[in-house]
Amino acid sequence: MKLVLIFLFLIKISFLSAQNVTVTSDPAIEQLAITHTSYNKQIKGVDGYRVQIYFNSGNEARKSGENIKNSFSNKYPSIDAYLSFDQPYFKVRVGNYRTRIEADCFLKQIEKDFPGSFVVKDFIEAPKRIIPVETTE
Repeated sequence: MKLVLIFLFLIKISFLSAQNVTVTSDPAIEQLAITHTSYNKQIKGVDGYRVQIYFNSGNEARKSGENIKNSFSNKYPSIDAYLSFDQPYFKVRVGNYRTRIEADCFLKQIEKDFPGSFVVKDFIEAPKRIIPVETTE
């Protein structure tokens, strides 16, 4: 009886492995997938929040902005700082926060050093992917 079951099992396996499945799809779908992938590779960020610590216009605004950015970077070296120009203002924005709550928490930490700072919506750098590490205990 066991021999018969083994024989039937082997026949079933050989039958399943002999079948071929062919998938046909519209070439436009494949092109759409390629376009989507290409677009996602070009975009280097996501919607998020930053803390704006400076904005000003005028003859000395750029130099002042660079000084503020450098001062911030010296005090908080692990947080990214960005100087930008949005006519007529130079702005210094710091951090890359996915949520408003994260940005508000950081604002509370720096408001003594940078009074008048506030949270703004911005296009931020995409967070780096964190790979969990398994620990053995």
